Amino acid sequence: MRFLPSLHRVTRGLLSLLPVAFATFAHGADAPPDIRVYVLDCGHLDFHDMRMFDDSGALDGKPGEMSAPCFLIRHPQGDLLWDTGLGDAIADRPGGVELAPGIRATVKVKLVDQLKRLGLTPSDIDYLAFSHWHEDHTGNANLFGKATWILQRKELAAATGPTPPPFESLAPVSAYENARTRIVDGDMDVFGDGSVQLLLMPGHTPGHQVLEVRLPQAGAVLLSGDLYHSREARQLRRVPRVNTNRAATLTSMDRFEAIAVRTHARVVIQHDPRDVALLPRFPAYLH
Repeated sequence: MRFLPSLHRVTRGLLSLLPVAFATFAHGADAPPDIRVYVLDCGHLDFHDMRMFDDSGALDGKPGEMSAPCFLIRHPQGDLLWDTGLGDAIADRPGGVELAPGIRATVKVKLVDQLKRLGLTPSDIDYLAFSHWHEDHTGNANLFGKATWILQRKELAAATGPTPPPFESLAPVSAYENARTRIVDGDMDVFGDGSVQLLLMPGHTPGHQVLEVRLPQAGAVLLSGDLYHSREARQLRRVPRVNTNRAATLTSMDRFEAIAVRTHARVVIQHDPRDVALLPRFPAYLH
């Protein structure tokens, strides 16, 4: 009998394990981690003619506007910046700049100043990822040379190849050559817990992707990149003239919608000012 622990010792040992057991239950694999999504104002685009955004001709001669946001995802394992907008240098030009004939870009507030309000500098950002490498999504990329750049292999190959897609300049992303990189072929679970996933959906460009974030309160959120440029484009399945592959675009739309239905996701069309206006106004956040 002397080899058996006393009842008091056994009880005390079991009670000491209760906090650990409760914590394991409360924060199990299915429980979403504490994640915040900040919406950063990274510019605005005005178009004299939206014809490039519908290959059916329905938008020919019609003016339009687009938002160009960035998104900061704050995860317990690090900070991810999704897209980097039009570029802070444009903020120093009162009337904006003409990116191309009939396309004017304006930036009201610098990305670095918005990060500063959160106590961050560009060197504090752990990971950098892009929906694709068009210049309205890469304008501030070179500020983040200390981050790990997560790059789709097909997007990198296309942008650095002999015939890159339209609007893909390597100058705004030249820091990737000396930065830490993760080259991805397809989808990627950024933090390994299913909460932040890069989903390859090509067509707009060869390596275009969208971002899925699973939040503890808001649930699943899908950031569209340039799969769609407006709510109407989503409804009517418009394929822009500038897309590199029409069939791949439609396949990506099918996949996107299937994921949205399965996860009951909130869809955010990044270029639609109406969708962006419904998100928490910085420095508030989606949680």
